[in-house]
Amino acid sequence: MHKPSGRIRTTNRSRRRRSNRTVASFLARRTCGSPVVSVIIPAMNEERTIGHVIREAWKVHESCEVIVVANGCTDRTEEIAAAMGARVLHYDEPLGHDAGRAVGAAAAAGRALLFVDADIRIGGSDLKPFVSAVLNGTDVALNRYGGPIRLRHPHPVVLAKHTLNTFLGRPDLSGASMTTVPHAISRKAADCIETSNLSVPPLAQAIAVRSGLKVAAVHEVPVGRMNRRRGKHNGQDLLQQVVIDDHLRAMEWYISHTDSRAGFTDLGRDRDRVGR
Repeated sequence: MHKPSGRIRTTNRSRRRRSNRTVASFLARRTCGSPVVSVIIPAMNEERTIGHVIREAWKVHESCEVIVVANGCTDRTEEIAAAMGARVLHYDEPLGHDAGRAVGAAAAAGRALLFVDADIRIGGSDLKPFVSAVLNGTDVALNRYGGPIRLRHPHPVVLAKHTLNTFLGRPDLSGASMTTVPHAISRKAADCIETSNLSVPPLAQAIAVRSGLKVAAVHEVPVGRMNRRRGKHNGQDLLQQVVIDDHLRAMEWYISHTDSRAGFTDLGRDRDRVGR
């Protein structure tokens, strides 16, 4: 029978020591009482990717907390997150699309709140620009990625994002949206928007713009290529309709806080003469 060499045993011991040091490092971060950055990760059954997402999240700032909102998980997502030093908020049932962002933000203590998804692997180097922008005065730091637009028939969600920004008087943002991760907001923005409204990202964006907060698209991460394709129900993309409805809700809110034309002029039209 082949007997393992001492070199192999030493290598295995070294690997275990490195692994133990890594875990110890993650656990030590849990003691950070006044974090500068809070990384918020909603998750539902993402045991395959949650470890990578948390590991990269820890890299965004030397003083940060990682909050995993585990809603309706039936796999090892919570176990893995806790072992890597994240603060886990447990919910037995699914909270609903984007509701985890609101829950995580309400529990966050950082000056900057960074939002990522548990199923998209994004490196720490691509997350840092959003945090840096907020710590340097931006209130809402958006992903510049706006989706493919040079198509004969652009995706309805892409159209909704561009339409909302034009509606808000911010066509310069193109398709940048709080619907898209990663993005970050300041503590000032969280208080102004109110964390409960973060569960409807387009509404939160409308409130931010209307309130005069500094909103900017600061860095591009091509999440369209990274995002896992979701299944359809009876041939329909239910999530697509949810996102479009969210944009319509944002427009309705904006009209209610401006006027029936959302602040746009009527150009040279004299409506008093209509019908005469």
